[in-house]
Amino acid sequence: MESGDLKIFQAVAREGSITKAAQMLNYVQSNRVHNLEEDLNIRLFHRTNRGMKLTAAGENLLQYADQVLSLLDQAEKSTRMSRQPKGPLRIGSLETTTVTHLPEHAASFLRRFPEVDLSVNTADSHHLIQQVLDHKVDGAFVYGPVEHAAVRQLHVSHDELVLISSREGTAEDMLQQPMLFFGAGCSHRDRVKRLLEEAGIHNQKIIEFGTLEAIIKGVSAGMGTALLPKSAVDCSEHRTNVWIHQLPPAYQDLEIVFIYRKDFFITSAFQTFLDEINEMKR
Repeated sequence: MESGDLKIFQAVAREGSITKAAQMLNYVQSNRVHNLEEDLNIRLFHRTNRGMKLTAAGENLLQYADQVLSLLDQAEKSTRMSRQPKGPLRIGSLETTTVTHLPEHAASFLRRFPEVDLSVNTADSHHLIQQVLDHKVDGAFVYGPVEHAAVRQLHVSHDELVLISSREGTAEDMLQQPMLFFGAGCSHRDRVKRLLEEAGIHNQKIIEFGTLEAIIKGVSAGMGTALLPKSAVDCSEHRTNVWIHQLPPAYQDLEIVFIYRKDFFITSAFQTFLDEINEMKR
């Protein structure tokens, strides 16, 4: 069994499809998975019309594949270690954090360390936590606290969750309107659900948008209301005709944390980024 076989197996397991795995890795020979099953003399996948689903044996192998490939990646990084930060640095971030906190510090970081190849992937907290666990990003800014034994977390900042609308009125009245959200993984949905239940509001209409600015523009146009971090609303170019309403204290606080795996190999680039996060906290 070669590391290349494990990488292909891992990609197919994550994507649920040889075609999608091929797109992710740029090239995958479809017979490599079949050959791996023959070498191990066990079926790793159930082939269905909906794609490739891991068998119990496949689930076990995936755990070891994740560990082996992570160790190989760390070994490669260790050979490139130097006192001068350089090389790839994959960071995940909430879109609101990307808009409000990250640009200034990322720009400063790259000016000081131009040999670092920084990439930023935006998603909701749920998906970002999973990406950290799956080694798809080195670390991520998410809403905390995060209760998971495999990760470390650093407090970054606090923000306030507010309700925004296109007109004046009480927060209770505004909650009756349709609500504009990011996709299904939006980090605030559970909190909103509790808030609506407390207010006795049921069957709330949800309208999904792909970006922060689209949500704020939708609210400004009168499409409905939204719950967003106050800092993101304050810095938006489209906050004309947008009213901000405070929520009950139990729903206001948003803690932003930076998480990474406890077993992650700390490169000089990653360590300097952690130092930059400490600067963000000041």
